Amino acid sequence: MKISVVLPVYNEEKNIPILYKELTEVLLNINVEYEVIIINDASRDKSLEVIRELAQNDNHVKVVNFKWNSGQTAAMSAGIKLATGDIIIPMDSDLQNDPNDIPEFLSKLNEGFDVVSGWRKNRKDFAISRRLPSVIANWLIRKITGVKIHDYGCSMKAYRSEIIKDVLLYGEMHRFIPAYTAWHGGKITEIVVNHRARTFGKTNYGIGRTFNVLLDLVVVKFLSKYMNRPMHFFGGIGFVSFFIGLLMGTLSVVLKFTHLRDFVDTPLPVFSALFIIVGAQMIAMGVIAEMLMRVYYESQNKTPYQIRETINF
Repeated sequence: MKISVVLPVYNEEKNIPILYKELTEVLLNINVEYEVIIINDASRDKSLEVIRELAQNDNHVKVVNFKWNSGQTAAMSAGIKLATGDIIIPMDSDLQNDPNDIPEFLSKLNEGFDVVSGWRKNRKDFAISRRLPSVIANWLIRKITGVKIHDYGCSMKAYRSEIIKDVLLYGEMHRFIPAYTAWHGGKITEIVVNHRARTFGKTNYGIGRTFNVLLDLVVVKFLSKYMNRPMHFFGGIGFVSFFIGLLMGTLSVVLKFTHLRDFVDTPLPVFSALFIIVGAQMIAMGVIAEMLMRVYYESQNKTPYQIRETINF
Protein backbone atom coordinates (compact mmCIF):
# COMPACT_ATOMS: atom_id res chain seq x y z
CA MET A 1 0.00 0.00 0.00
CA LYS A 2 1.20 3.48 -0.89
CA ILE A 3 -0.07 6.73 0.62
CA SER A 4 -0.13 10.05 -1.20
CA VAL A 5 -0.51 13.15 0.98
CA VAL A 6 -1.62 16.20 -1.02
CA LEU A 7 -0.81 19.66 0.36
CA PRO A 8 -2.07 22.81 -1.41
CA VAL A 9 0.11 25.72 -0.31
CA TYR A 10 -0.44 29.46 -0.50
CA ASN A 11 1.79 31.74 1.60
CA GLU A 12 2.67 29.20 4.29
CA GLU A 13 6.47 29.58 4.50
CA LYS A 14 6.58 29.27 8.32
CA ASN A 15 4.12 26.40 8.53
CA ILE A 16 5.58 24.10 5.86
CA PRO A 17 8.77 22.97 7.71
CA ILE A 18 6.78 22.14 10.85
CA LEU A 19 4.12 20.26 8.91
CA TYR A 20 6.76 18.35 6.93
CA LYS A 21 8.47 17.23 10.15
CA GLU A 22 5.17 16.07 11.69
CA LEU A 23 4.08 14.28 8.53
CA THR A 24 7.39 12.50 8.08
CA GLU A 25 7.38 11.21 11.66
CA VAL A 26 3.84 9.85 11.33
CA LEU A 27 4.37 8.23 7.92
CA LEU A 28 7.66 6.61 8.94
CA ASN A 29 5.99 5.17 12.05
CA ILE A 30 3.24 3.67 9.92
CA ASN A 31 5.98 1.99 7.89
CA VAL A 32 4.36 2.27 4.46
CA GLU A 33 5.50 3.60 1.11
CA TYR A 34 4.49 7.24 0.77
CA GLU A 35 4.83 10.49 -1.13
CA VAL A 36 4.10 14.07 -0.10
CA ILE A 37 2.85 16.17 -3.02
CA ILE A 38 3.08 19.89 -2.34
CA ILE A 39 1.30 22.23 -4.75
CA ASN A 40 2.53 25.81 -4.62
CA ASP A 41 -0.44 27.92 -5.67
CA ALA A 42 1.72 30.86 -6.82
CA SER A 43 2.61 31.92 -3.26
CA ARG A 44 3.88 35.46 -2.79
CA ASP A 45 6.11 34.68 0.18
CA LYS A 46 9.08 32.29 0.36
CA SER A 47 6.99 29.12 0.34
CA LEU A 48 8.46 27.92 -2.96
CA GLU A 49 12.03 28.29 -1.71
CA VAL A 50 11.18 26.31 1.43
CA ILE A 51 9.47 23.59 -0.60
CA ARG A 52 12.38 23.34 -3.06
CA GLU A 53 14.81 22.78 -0.20
CA LEU A 54 12.63 20.00 1.24
CA ALA A 55 12.44 18.30 -2.16
CA GLN A 56 16.21 18.49 -2.63
CA ASN A 57 16.77 16.67 0.65
CA ASP A 58 13.91 14.16 0.46
CA ASN A 59 12.78 12.29 -2.66
CA HIS A 60 9.45 11.56 -1.01
CA VAL A 61 8.59 15.24 -1.45
CA LYS A 62 7.22 16.09 -4.87
CA VAL A 63 6.55 19.68 -5.89
CA VAL A 64 4.07 21.22 -8.30
CA ASN A 65 4.47 24.94 -8.98
CA PHE A 66 1.56 26.83 -10.56
CA LYS A 67 2.07 29.71 -12.98
CA TRP A 68 -0.66 31.72 -11.28
CA ASN A 69 -2.92 31.50 -8.25
CA SER A 70 -5.71 29.07 -9.13
CA GLY A 71 -7.34 28.32 -5.79
CA GLN A 72 -7.41 25.44 -3.33
CA THR A 73 -9.61 23.14 -5.40
CA ALA A 74 -7.41 23.50 -8.50
CA ALA A 75 -4.30 22.82 -6.41
CA MET A 76 -5.92 19.78 -4.83
CA SER A 77 -7.06 18.54 -8.24
CA ALA A 78 -3.51 18.79 -9.64
CA GLY A 79 -2.08 16.90 -6.67
CA ILE A 80 -4.69 14.16 -6.89
CA LYS A 81 -4.14 13.78 -10.62
CA LEU A 82 -0.39 13.31 -10.14
CA ALA A 83 -0.66 11.09 -7.05
CA THR A 84 0.46 7.48 -7.45
CA GLY A 85 -0.69 6.15 -4.09
CA ASP A 86 -3.46 3.67 -3.37
CA ILE A 87 -4.73 6.03 -0.66
CA ILE A 88 -4.90 9.79 -1.19
CA ILE A 89 -5.09 12.13 1.80
CA PRO A 90 -5.50 15.88 1.13
CA MET A 91 -4.66 18.21 4.02
CA ASP A 92 -4.46 21.93 4.69
CA SER A 93 -0.92 23.25 5.02
CA ASP A 94 -1.66 25.77 7.79
CA LEU A 95 -1.03 23.25 10.65
CA GLN A 96 -4.70 23.20 11.65
CA ASN A 97 -5.02 19.59 10.42
CA ASP A 98 -3.10 17.14 12.58
CA PRO A 99 -1.00 14.46 10.79
CA ASN A 100 -1.38 12.23 13.86
CA ASP A 101 -4.96 11.53 12.71
CA ILE A 102 -3.70 9.71 9.60
CA PRO A 103 -3.51 6.24 11.24
CA GLU A 104 -7.19 6.51 12.23
CA PHE A 105 -8.12 7.38 8.65
CA LEU A 106 -6.25 4.32 7.39
CA SER A 107 -7.89 2.13 10.01
CA LYS A 108 -11.35 3.15 8.81
CA LEU A 109 -10.41 2.52 5.17
CA ASN A 110 -9.24 -0.96 6.17
CA GLU A 111 -12.76 -1.59 7.49
CA GLY A 112 -14.01 -1.35 3.90
CA PHE A 113 -14.92 2.31 3.49
CA ASP A 114 -14.12 4.21 0.30
CA VAL A 115 -14.03 7.70 1.79
CA VAL A 116 -13.27 8.78 5.36
CA SER A 117 -14.14 12.39 6.10
CA GLY A 118 -12.69 14.45 8.94
CA TRP A 119 -15.02 16.15 11.42
CA ARG A 120 -13.63 19.20 13.21
CA LYS A 121 -15.97 18.70 16.14
CA ASN A 122 -14.03 21.08 18.39
CA ARG A 123 -13.01 23.80 15.98
CA LYS A 124 -10.38 26.31 16.98
CA ASP A 125 -11.73 29.01 14.66
CA PHE A 126 -13.14 31.55 17.05
CA ALA A 127 -14.17 34.08 14.41
CA ILE A 128 -17.95 34.04 13.94
CA SER A 129 -17.34 34.96 10.30
CA ARG A 130 -16.01 31.42 9.77
CA ARG A 131 -17.94 29.26 12.24
CA LEU A 132 -21.50 30.48 11.70
CA PRO A 133 -21.43 30.31 7.88
CA SER A 134 -19.85 26.85 8.17
CA VAL A 135 -22.69 25.59 10.38
CA ILE A 136 -25.33 26.95 8.00
CA ALA A 137 -23.56 25.67 4.88
CA ASN A 138 -23.05 22.16 6.30
CA TRP A 139 -26.70 21.93 7.33
CA LEU A 140 -27.83 23.01 3.88
CA ILE A 141 -25.45 20.63 2.10
CA ARG A 142 -26.70 17.71 4.20
CA LYS A 143 -30.31 18.57 3.37
CA ILE A 144 -29.74 18.93 -0.36
CA THR A 145 -27.32 16.05 -0.95
CA GLY A 146 -28.88 13.66 1.54
CA VAL A 147 -25.40 12.59 2.69
CA LYS A 148 -25.19 12.98 6.47
CA ILE A 149 -21.68 14.29 7.09
CA HIS A 150 -21.10 16.87 9.82
CA ASP A 151 -18.20 18.76 8.28
CA TYR A 152 -17.99 19.01 4.50
CA GLY A 153 -15.51 21.85 4.82
CA CYS A 154 -12.76 19.80 6.48
CA SER A 155 -10.02 19.37 3.88
CA MET A 156 -8.52 16.37 5.63
CA LYS A 157 -10.12 13.28 4.16
CA ALA A 158 -8.89 9.90 2.97
CA TYR A 159 -9.90 8.44 -0.38
CA ARG A 160 -9.25 5.24 -2.21
CA SER A 161 -7.54 6.40 -5.40
CA GLU A 162 -9.98 4.60 -7.70
CA ILE A 163 -12.82 6.61 -6.14
CA ILE A 164 -11.33 10.08 -6.53
CA LYS A 165 -9.19 9.86 -9.67
CA ASP A 166 -12.10 10.24 -12.09
CA VAL A 167 -13.79 13.14 -10.27
CA LEU A 168 -13.32 16.47 -12.08
CA LEU A 169 -12.82 19.26 -9.56
CA TYR A 170 -13.46 22.96 -10.05
CA GLY A 171 -14.92 25.86 -8.06
CA GLU A 172 -15.24 24.60 -4.48
CA MET A 173 -16.19 21.11 -5.60
CA HIS A 174 -13.58 19.23 -3.59
CA ARG A 175 -15.77 19.37 -0.49
CA PHE A 176 -18.60 17.55 -2.32
CA ILE A 177 -16.59 14.44 -3.19
CA PRO A 178 -18.22 12.42 -0.35
CA ALA A 179 -21.63 13.23 -1.84
CA TYR A 180 -20.48 12.17 -5.32
CA THR A 181 -19.17 8.93 -3.83
CA ALA A 182 -22.41 8.20 -1.98
CA TRP A 183 -24.50 8.85 -5.10
CA HIS A 184 -22.42 6.27 -6.97
CA GLY A 185 -22.72 3.59 -4.30
CA GLY A 186 -19.52 4.27 -2.35
CA LYS A 187 -19.20 3.68 1.38
CA ILE A 188 -18.53 6.78 3.49
CA THR A 189 -17.82 7.38 7.14
CA GLU A 190 -16.32 10.16 9.24
CA ILE A 191 -14.01 10.46 12.22
CA VAL A 192 -13.45 13.25 14.71
CA VAL A 193 -10.12 14.92 14.00
CA ASN A 194 -7.92 17.18 16.07
CA HIS A 195 -8.35 20.74 14.85
CA ARG A 196 -5.60 23.12 15.91
CA ALA A 197 -5.44 26.89 16.08
CA ARG A 198 -3.45 28.63 13.38
CA THR A 199 -0.01 29.63 14.67
CA PHE A 200 1.55 31.45 11.72
CA GLY A 201 0.04 33.48 8.92
CA LYS A 202 -3.59 34.34 8.37
CA THR A 203 -6.48 32.53 6.79
CA ASN A 204 -7.01 33.03 3.08
CA TYR A 205 -10.70 32.28 3.27
CA GLY A 206 -13.44 34.75 4.16
CA ILE A 207 -17.22 34.70 4.38
CA GLY A 208 -17.44 35.25 0.62
CA ARG A 209 -16.16 31.71 0.10
CA THR A 210 -19.28 30.35 1.81
CA PHE A 211 -21.47 31.90 -0.86
CA ASN A 212 -19.29 30.33 -3.55
CA VAL A 213 -19.75 26.95 -1.87
CA LEU A 214 -23.53 27.35 -1.84
CA LEU A 215 -23.54 28.28 -5.53
CA ASP A 216 -21.45 25.21 -6.30
CA LEU A 217 -23.93 23.17 -4.27
CA VAL A 218 -26.66 24.11 -6.75
CA VAL A 219 -24.41 22.93 -9.59
CA VAL A 220 -23.62 19.67 -7.78
CA LYS A 221 -27.30 18.90 -7.23
CA PHE A 222 -28.11 19.66 -10.85
CA LEU A 223 -25.24 17.53 -12.15
CA SER A 224 -26.21 14.62 -9.90
CA LYS A 225 -29.66 14.41 -11.48
CA TYR A 226 -29.39 15.93 -14.95
CA MET A 227 -25.73 15.73 -16.01
CA ASN A 228 -26.52 13.30 -18.82
CA ARG A 229 -30.03 14.56 -19.55
CA PRO A 230 -30.22 18.37 -19.24
CA MET A 231 -33.19 18.45 -21.65
CA HIS A 232 -35.25 16.63 -19.01
CA PHE A 233 -34.67 19.54 -16.63
CA PHE A 234 -35.02 22.53 -18.94
CA GLY A 235 -37.58 20.84 -21.18
CA GLY A 236 -39.72 19.82 -18.20
CA ILE A 237 -39.89 23.36 -16.90
CA GLY A 238 -40.44 24.66 -20.44
CA PHE A 239 -43.35 22.38 -21.20
CA VAL A 240 -45.04 23.18 -17.88
CA SER A 241 -44.66 26.91 -18.52
CA PHE A 242 -45.84 26.51 -22.13
CA PHE A 243 -48.89 24.50 -21.00
CA ILE A 244 -49.84 27.08 -18.36
CA GLY A 245 -49.54 29.80 -21.02
CA LEU A 246 -51.84 27.86 -23.37
CA LEU A 247 -54.41 27.37 -20.60
CA MET A 248 -54.39 31.10 -19.80
CA GLY A 249 -54.67 31.94 -23.48
CA THR A 250 -57.56 29.52 -23.94
CA LEU A 251 -59.32 30.91 -20.89
CA SER A 252 -58.94 34.49 -22.11
CA VAL A 253 -60.42 33.50 -25.50
CA VAL A 254 -63.37 31.73 -23.82
CA LEU A 255 -64.03 34.80 -21.66
CA LYS A 256 -63.88 37.00 -24.77
CA PHE A 257 -66.36 35.00 -26.86
CA THR A 258 -68.77 34.40 -23.96
CA HIS A 259 -68.81 38.18 -23.47
CA LEU A 260 -67.73 37.85 -19.81
CA ARG A 261 -64.40 39.71 -20.13
CA ASP A 262 -62.71 41.50 -22.98
CA PHE A 263 -58.97 41.03 -23.60
CA VAL A 264 -58.22 44.48 -22.19
CA ASP A 265 -60.19 43.76 -19.00
CA THR A 266 -58.02 40.89 -17.82
CA PRO A 267 -54.25 40.30 -17.53
CA LEU A 268 -54.64 36.73 -18.80
CA PRO A 269 -53.46 37.46 -22.38
CA VAL A 270 -50.28 39.12 -21.07
CA PHE A 271 -49.53 36.27 -18.66
CA SER A 272 -50.36 33.74 -21.38
CA ALA A 273 -47.84 35.28 -23.75
CA LEU A 274 -45.25 35.52 -20.96
CA PHE A 275 -45.53 31.85 -19.95
CA ILE A 276 -45.49 30.68 -23.56
CA ILE A 277 -42.35 32.72 -24.31
CA VAL A 278 -40.61 31.50 -21.14
CA GLY A 279 -41.58 27.92 -21.96
CA ALA A 280 -40.17 28.20 -25.47
CA GLN A 281 -36.95 29.71 -24.12
CA MET A 282 -36.50 26.93 -21.56
CA ILE A 283 -37.00 24.26 -24.23
CA ALA A 284 -34.44 26.04 -26.42
CA MET A 285 -32.02 26.13 -23.47
CA GLY A 286 -32.52 22.40 -23.06
CA VAL A 287 -31.56 21.82 -26.68
CA ILE A 288 -28.46 24.02 -26.28
CA ALA A 289 -27.53 22.18 -23.08
CA GLU A 290 -27.78 18.84 -24.91
CA MET A 291 -25.48 20.18 -27.61
CA LEU A 292 -23.00 21.41 -24.99
CA MET A 293 -23.03 17.98 -23.37
CA ARG A 294 -22.02 16.44 -26.71
CA VAL A 295 -19.18 18.94 -27.01
CA TYR A 296 -18.16 18.21 -23.40
CA TYR A 297 -17.87 14.49 -23.97
CA GLU A 298 -16.04 14.90 -27.26
CA SER A 299 -13.60 17.61 -26.21
CA GLN A 300 -10.16 17.12 -24.72
CA ASN A 301 -9.68 17.30 -20.99
CA LYS A 302 -8.75 20.79 -19.83
CA THR A 303 -7.71 21.97 -16.39
CA PRO A 304 -8.37 25.27 -14.55
CA TYR A 305 -4.65 25.59 -13.78
CA GLN A 306 -1.29 25.59 -15.54
CA ILE A 307 1.84 24.02 -14.10
CA ARG A 308 5.10 25.92 -14.41
CA GLU A 309 7.32 23.07 -13.16
CA THR A 310 7.39 19.83 -11.22
CA ILE A 311 10.11 18.41 -8.97
CA ASN A 312 10.87 14.75 -8.10
CA PHE A 313 8.14 13.31 -10.36
